[in-house]
Amino acid sequence: MALLAAAGVHLLYTSLALGHRHLRATPLSGPDGDAWRRRWSARLASSEVGLHQLAAVTITSAVVGALAGFAVFGGVLPSVALAVFAGTFPLASQRARQRERRAAAMDAWPRMLEELRTQTSSLGRSIPQALFDVGRRAPIEMRSAFEAAHREWLLSTDFTRATRVLKAGLADPTADAACETLLVAHEVGGTDLDRRLAALIEDRINDTQGRKDARAEQAGARFARRFVLVVPAGMAMAGMSVGTGRAAYQTATGQALVVVAIALVVACWVWAGQIMTLPEEQRVFDG
Repeated sequence: MALLAAAGVHLLYTSLALGHRHLRATPLSGPDGDAWRRRWSARLASSEVGLHQLAAVTITSAVVGALAGFAVFGGVLPSVALAVFAGTFPLASQRARQRERRAAAMDAWPRMLEELRTQTSSLGRSIPQALFDVGRRAPIEMRSAFEAAHREWLLSTDFTRATRVLKAGLADPTADAACETLLVAHEVGGTDLDRRLAALIEDRINDTQGRKDARAEQAGARFARRFVLVVPAGMAMAGMSVGTGRAAYQTATGQALVVVAIALVVACWVWAGQIMTLPEEQRVFDG
């Protein structure tokens, strides 16, 4: 069992951290390897945790979960189930932090649009100049996309290509709408850009405020969701001291029931998180 566990840890670490495939000590290459690197680079681009650190924390969490399961239940099956469940915590936590940072960055759109409106209408700046100037003061999560779009503009002076790069980098419905509005105004001209930006600002303010209100109303439910994990864990600990509770855990029937209970707890935890997820806007100008 120790050798199998060590081999599994080795395979997981070399796959996630070093990019090795199967039992060969060679990194991923070719189209599959490039897609693998792009996928993980996109997930970790806005995170302060690198891929190596994430893999190490994941393995550590799985080991801790397995040890806790064996200490309480004294069996292999519950330990493996808890190890798998605990191993998902770091990635889930990282994704939650990324969503929070992205939501905070997206909340800056009304301010950025208002500044863009001021520069194009009151200061008389051109649309590309105003857009990239506003992007320099954007939240840190958005600056790389603005910088890439600015480089494209300096190299090609093609605003269509620059906005396409910006939309791909931000991947946000508000960015799509803002870029399309600016692109049409840049190519066609007209005097209604100020009015269109004002309408877009009002729409973004209403959407941002609505999401903030929804998250505030969910605060109590999110706190109660933690009891999905706390209460069963407390009951499992209490069961050790009731009669022959620990011995019952170690029987074949007891271990099977514990695994079923862990699966139900995980299902309830995931389901509770799904029903509290706010709907995401659909992109309509993603090209």
